[in-house]
Amino acid sequence: MQKKNLLLFFLLIFIMGISLFIGRYPQPIFTPVRLLWEDELAKALILNIRLPRLIAAALLGASLSISGYIFQMAFSNPLADGGILGVNQAAGFGAALAIITTGYTFVQIQISALLFGILSIFLVLLLSRIIKTESTIINQIFAGIAISAIFSSGIGILKYMADPLQELPNIVFWLLGDLSSITWERILPVIPQILIGISILWALRWRVNALALDENVSFSLGAGKKRETYFILFIAVLLTASVISYAGLVGWIGLIIPNIVRTIFGTTGQKSIPATLMIGAGYAVICDTLARTLIPGEIPLGILTAILGAIAMIVLVSAGKIRIKE
Repeated sequence: MQKKNLLLFFLLIFIMGISLFIGRYPQPIFTPVRLLWEDELAKALILNIRLPRLIAAALLGASLSISGYIFQMAFSNPLADGGILGVNQAAGFGAALAIITTGYTFVQIQISALLFGILSIFLVLLLSRIIKTESTIINQIFAGIAISAIFSSGIGILKYMADPLQELPNIVFWLLGDLSSITWERILPVIPQILIGISILWALRWRVNALALDENVSFSLGAGKKRETYFILFIAVLLTASVISYAGLVGWIGLIIPNIVRTIFGTTGQKSIPATLMIGAGYAVICDTLARTLIPGEIPLGILTAILGAIAMIVLVSAGKIRIKE
């Protein structure tokens, strides 16, 4: 398995290296490497525009993928992710609220997105206990749908209240998911917390499988299920809200990548989590590269990940690779 992870790592580096030189300047498709020392404009473009965006895309994919993996293990639900559980919508509501009340200020958007993302998980856990069906998974899905609907409605209200000339365009563009405005100034402040969050989940990868066990079984294995589950869920929400705060609502990555990884690598956390991080990062980099190069303008990243993710989901479900157990 170490060889597979090493292969995935080098494949990710290769994808990122190629993506860095793909673009429309000075000619469509590919920027020659020699322009780094021959053309000052090309050098500035690659180092100050493409490189921070590339790093932002890789962190986005890795964070959403590992968070989705954690949600699916914690809720024993292959359909759980930040979108299904309402985290994305809640974080989006928090960001839209910050845009209206404080202006387009990055720090306020990040804090507000994080707080509402944490609130959404708390509400889903609470509501899933109130809802009475024969399946815990169905309870969680219903709770997630309800919380998502509430915060989506809240976003609609904020859009209605927003200034149509300044605030509304910022909210709409942000909700589509986009990395075109990424700069070093925007991405550098969130890199430490994202890396810390990923490092914590990486260190706990041996324990992640205990999240899906019965509480008595997990306790016998030395895992304090509730305390450990809440801590790991908090880290997953922190990662989701952190990347949403600069990228907007980018869906389907946290849903589809963990399912693909489990199909290939199995369900053991110490094997699947490293693969989830690297495949998720590579997938987001590829999607963002396509988003900025397929047409003369730019396709919002969230639209592209949704289209590709939905196609992948149809393939996995049709092949019987995703099953929901009672």
